[in-house]
Amino acid sequence: MTSLAQPLRSSPSLARPRKDHVIYWISTALLAAVMAFSIVNFTFFDHFPPWNPHGPSGFVHLGLPPYFKVELTLAKLLGLVALLAPRVPRRIRDLAYFGFALDLASAVVAHTWAGDAALSPIFIIDPLVFLGLLGTSWVFGERLAGQARLGQAK
Repeated sequence: MTSLAQPLRSSPSLARPRKDHVIYWISTALLAAVMAFSIVNFTFFDHFPPWNPHGPSGFVHLGLPPYFKVELTLAKLLGLVALLAPRVPRRIRDLAYFGFALDLASAVVAHTWAGDAALSPIFIIDPLVFLGLLGTSWVFGERLAGQARLGQAK
């Protein structure tokens, strides 16, 4: 029996969900910030390379049609809503994760194909890092969803 003067010691099983929540929300918030930044960049500062304000559009540089920028921007906005809004069905959220994964993997392929690694390897490394962040967010989101299902079953 514990007295009120003695705080309850947190068991590892109680600490784990808290740790999972922290990892999930940090990775998800960073991912959301990156996607929001890319939306702003596509809309207001679309030139390549980023340090040359007189360069061509990044989409033109990669050989993509101009309308694709609008489609990608809208898809990212919808993905952010699906990722951050409460009570979004898991399948819709998983579609957002898939869309972001496809976007980041395509960025690696497009920048590699365009030879941008010669300008700076960051054009290839950056989307790979964010793809890892996306995977972390998804894995911990799934873990939390599984814990919630177990809690409801009890």
